[in-house]
Parts: sequence; structure tokens; C-alpha cells
Amino acid sequence: MLELFMQTIMDIANASGLANMAWQNMVMIGISFVLVYLAVAKGFEPLLLLPIAFGMFLANLPMSGIFAEPDTVLRLLDSPEALASNETLQTVIENGKTLFYGVHTENGGLVYYLYRGVKLGIYPPLIFMGVGAMCDFGPLIANPKSFLLGAAAQLGIFIAFLGALALGFTPQEAGSIGIIGGADGPTAIYTTTILAPHLLSSIAVAAYSYMALVPIIQPPIMKAFTTDRERKVVMEQLRPVSKIERVIFPILVTLVVALMVPDTIPLIGMLMLGNIFKESGVTERLSKTAQNELMNIVTIFLALSVGATARAETFLTFKTLGIIAMGLAAFCFGTFGGVIFGKVMCRATGYKVNPLIGSAGVSAVPMAARVSQKVGQSYNPANFLLMHAMGPNVAGVIGSAVAAGVLISVLG
Repeated sequence: MLELFMQTIMDIANASGLANMAWQNMVMIGISFVLVYLAVAKGFEPLLLLPIAFGMFLANLPMSGIFAEPDTVLRLLDSPEALASNETLQTVIENGKTLFYGVHTENGGLVYYLYRGVKLGIYPPLIFMGVGAMCDFGPLIANPKSFLLGAAAQLGIFIAFLGALALGFTPQEAGSIGIIGGADGPTAIYTTTILAPHLLSSIAVAAYSYMALVPIIQPPIMKAFTTDRERKVVMEQLRPVSKIERVIFPILVTLVVALMVPDTIPLIGMLMLGNIFKESGVTERLSKTAQNELMNIVTIFLALSVGATARAETFLTFKTLGIIAMGLAAFCFGTFGGVIFGKVMCRATGYKVNPLIGSAGVSAVPMAARVSQKVGQSYNPANFLLMHAMGPNVAGVIGSAVAAGVLISVLG
């Protein structure tokens, strides 16, 4: 009896998660704890980083089954009448004898099904609709030159693309890595699911991590490439933008971009649909739903399922380290490109444009614009750059989506 009891205890212990815990799982769980700390204690993009980190934590718990795929189970029957209500009948002729099987499918894990929205490209466009409903394109309409700053900040995408190619990544992998430089998580996820889905976890974690670290990464670059005089430039107040301009703008942008880069339609179309909900003035309920309930639900599903793809066997590789390094380079070069073009505009206009707003050309809305405001005000307390920076900031959203469409059309 004692022997049987001890054997039962041993069987339970061997089947436990603790007995199946590998060092790789422990490392990934440790990384997830670091991300939780950054989200909770430091406030780095908590709405995204926290569910990503918890998804990573759940997926790396041994035997959790949270990402398990559905499994087809066959049961040999004595006769067709023994078929259960949840089974379908399958017959197999073997050595002249007919065998009867009952077939049913065991459900997959929770995140397996949530991840379908990522894999099928559903979640990123829905998030873009919510972003569009929250965006104010007024500063961009009032100062169309902001488009140039948003375009210049996409430099990081193409620098990282070329760098990744030089390191031996395939063109599709390089395109997915490069898009991190746009500092737009949904765009990075959408592009990667089409071009290099096997890199999704690494690219998503890198993209959202660097978005969260905007206040740390950008200021040193902004200060290094601008002079004291440039940082103190006070810009003139923007002109008022009429309602008709605000309504026409999303329609016109969708038309132009769709005709030029059709692969961008799912992202740009949803972005502008959300914006026209907001600006039309007749769909307030839809606008609020897109901004709040829908945006929050989709963000939870997207972030949790993307975090759960960061499993030890796929994440802890030298390729992942290369992606994280190239992603940082992409983000830095994007900031650099915006600031340098801001300097060009500053000199060309006789010091009427503060080059600090160029850094907001990366599409981390509205955090990048707030960083421009904070750095500018630290040098001139009377300076208010936020609305000026929002122009290149929302232009960067459009620019990164267009860049993604170009990469998809060329490499997809």
C-alpha cells in the first residue's frame, strides 16, 4: 500500500509543471516580469506592455496549453452504432476488413483562438480605426509641410531594412524588421503576419518596447543633432481648420494612398474611417465606441495573443537578439531623420520651424509629440510645441502605413 501511495505521489510530481520547467522557460518568465515592472512601476505604455508581458508569462508556464492547437482524436468502434453524439464516423478498409472510427476534435487553447485575429490581419486595422477616432489631423491640415517631417522619420525603416539584409536576413524578414522603425505596433504586426509570421513575437515585443521607451530613446538624439538656438525657436500659432476641411481630409487621403499603394487600404482605410466618425459630428456614438470599448477589447486580445507567441523555443535565439538590435537602430534612425529634416526646414524658413518637432515624425501617437514639447520647454519655458508636433506625429502614422504597404507590395 505504501509502495502504491509513493508511486502515485511520484506520478503526480512528474506530471507537474515544476518537473517540466526548463531553464529557457525560467528566462522567459523573468523577461515577462521585467516587462511587468516597466509597465506598472515606470508607466511605460502599460496598456500594451502589461498584457503582452502577461501573455508571455502564461505561454511559458510548463504544460499551460494556452497556445495548444486543436487535436483530432480517433476512437476505434465495435460498430457504427457505437458512435458518440460529438463524433463523426470514419471508415477505413485494412486488409480487406472495414474498421469504424469515431472522430472528434479536442479544442485548442484560449490564446490559439484569440491569435486568429492577429494571423488573419483583423486586429491591427481595428486598432487603426480606434487611433483614427482619437487623432486630430487639424495641425497637419493647417501645416501640410508636416507631411515632409513624417516622411523623413521613415528613414529608419529603410536603413534597418538594408542593415537586416546585410546581416543575412531574407528580404521578407528584413522588411518586417525595418517596419519597427515606424514606431507603430499595429503596423509592425500587420506587416509581419504577411511577410514573416515566424518572427512575430520578436518583432512585436521589440516594436512595443521601443514605443514605450520613446521618452528615454529620443531626447539624447534630439539634443545631439540640434543647437541651443534651434531648440529655443518659438513657432507661430497654427491657423484654424474648418469642419469641411476635416471631413474632406480623410476621404482625400484614403483615395490618394489607395490609388498609389493598394496594399495599404486595410490600415489607412480603417484609420480614416475612425477619423471621419470623429470629425463628421453625426456619429458620436460610433466614434466613442471606436475610441473606447472596441479599442480596449481589441488591444487586450492583440497584446495578450502576441505576448503568448514569445515562447522560449522561438524567442531565445541569436536571430531574436539581431531583431532587437536592428529594431533599436531603426527607431534611432527614424528619430534622426525627422530631426535632421527639421533642421533643414528651420534654416530654410529663417528659424521659424523648431527642428525638435521632427522627432515626432515617428508614429508613436501622442507620446512622441509630448517628448518634443517636453524637450523644447526645458530650453524655453515659453515654448509650446505640442500642437505643432502633432502634425508630423499623425503624418508619421500615415507614413508608416504607406511604407508598410510598399514593403508588402514589393516583398509579399
